[in-house]
Amino acid sequence: MHDPDCLFCKIVAGDIPCSKVYEDDEMIAFKDIRPAAPVHLLVVPKRHIPSMAQVTADDAPLLGRMMVKAPELAMANGCNPYPEGGFRIVVNTGAEGGQEVHHLHLHILGGPRPWRNG
Repeated sequence: MHDPDCLFCKIVAGDIPCSKVYEDDEMIAFKDIRPAAPVHLLVVPKRHIPSMAQVTADDAPLLGRMMVKAPELAMANGCNPYPEGGFRIVVNTGAEGGQEVHHLHLHILGGPRPWRNG
């Protein structure tokens, strides 16, 4: 499923460039253009899912893969190792949850604190 008006669908399709750090057949990860931390990545499923509010049990394998990939991406992109280092995973859902792009995505935030907005 693809939404022609969705910013992240356009990135997935290659119509809008990004600073890609990972891609496979189900997801893409890239650097946020307005980072809120020294490391700020977005992990986006290639299939258009508007938000966590629309996730179903059928999406569990994809979401599991995204969560398993997050630590690897965090470490490969400058986060320090656990337990002294670490990172945060955030999923904003809906307007009141701070979601700006209505395509499900994980924020991976890390690096030395304090962060702006963090």
